[in-house]
Amino acid sequence: MISEIFKIFLAVFVAELGDKTQLAVLGFAASGKPVLTFIGASAALVIITAIGVVAGAGIGKIVPQKTVQIVAGALFIIIGVVYIWKGIS
Repeated sequence: MISEIFKIFLAVFVAELGDKTQLAVLGFAASGKPVLTFIGASAALVIITAIGVVAGAGIGKIVPQKTVQIVAGALFIIIGVVYIWKGIS
């Protein structure tokens, strides 16, 4: 159980490092209200994570996990290709 929690923590932690959300939080914190920024950003992350968990649990009852993983992987690849294409052109 602890290893599963750590695996999930590590995946989310690494995914969040340096993304647009963190850059926005950095900008809000620079306004001089870091505690309020922390509270607001933390609440947003908790709520969006709860939505993801509820949606994932619902989808998991209908669609096999392997299919969800393949579709999610394909979407990440498509998004990556689109960003690379935009960067090239």
